[in-house]
Amino acid sequence: MTSRRCTGAILAGGRAVRMGGKPKGLELVGGRRILDRVADALRGATDAVILVANDPGADAWLPGVRVVPDLRPGHGPASGVHAALTAAGTDVLVVAWDAPFIPVGLLRALRTEGESANAGFVAPTSDSPWGFEPLCAWYAHAATSAVETVLATPGAGIGALASAVPTIRYDASSWGAPDAIFLNVNTPDDLERANAIARDTR
Repeated sequence: MTSRRCTGAILAGGRAVRMGGKPKGLELVGGRRILDRVADALRGATDAVILVANDPGADAWLPGVRVVPDLRPGHGPASGVHAALTAAGTDVLVVAWDAPFIPVGLLRALRTEGESANAGFVAPTSDSPWGFEPLCAWYAHAATSAVETVLATPGAGIGALASAVPTIRYDASSWGAPDAIFLNVNTPDDLERANAIARDTR
C-alpha cells in the first residue's frame, strides 16, 4: 500500500423491490454472502472498510465495521458516495454490495491508477449506460465538493462526476468478462446466474 490512505466503502443501498424487499447483499453466492465477498475484496485493496447503509439492522451485518448513513438521502448512489467520502475523510474505493465478483486485483489497480495520476475519479469501462462503472470505482477525497454539486443538480447521477473532475476510464478486460465481474444481483434470476458463475469458477 501507499502512504496515501484509502477507505473501502460498501454501498448497501436500494429498496431491493425486485428481490421481494430482501437485503440483496445478504443473499448467498457460492455459499457465501455477497456482502462478505465484497468486504473481503475491499479489505485486500484498502486501509479500512466502512458500510454505507440506512437499514436499521445494518449494524449486525458486519460486526466491527463502522456503519455510515446517507447524509443527503434520496439521490441514489450519489448519496452513498457522498456519505462515504464525508465519513472516511480519505480517498474511497466504492463497491455496491450486490456485486459478488469484483476482483481484488482490479480494486488495487483502480487505487494505484488514481493515486499515481492524481485523478479525481477512476472507473472501469463497461457496457453500463455511463460507459463505466461508478459503483466499482475510486474517488479522490478532493472530489467531495464535486459530488455535492452532483447532488444539487436535478436529474444528475453519480456518473456525471466524470465531466466535473479529472477522470480515468480504466480498461478492466484483463480481469474477466465485464458481464460477469460487474454482475449485480438485483433479481432472483441474477442470483441464479451468479451461483452458476460461482460453480463454474471453483
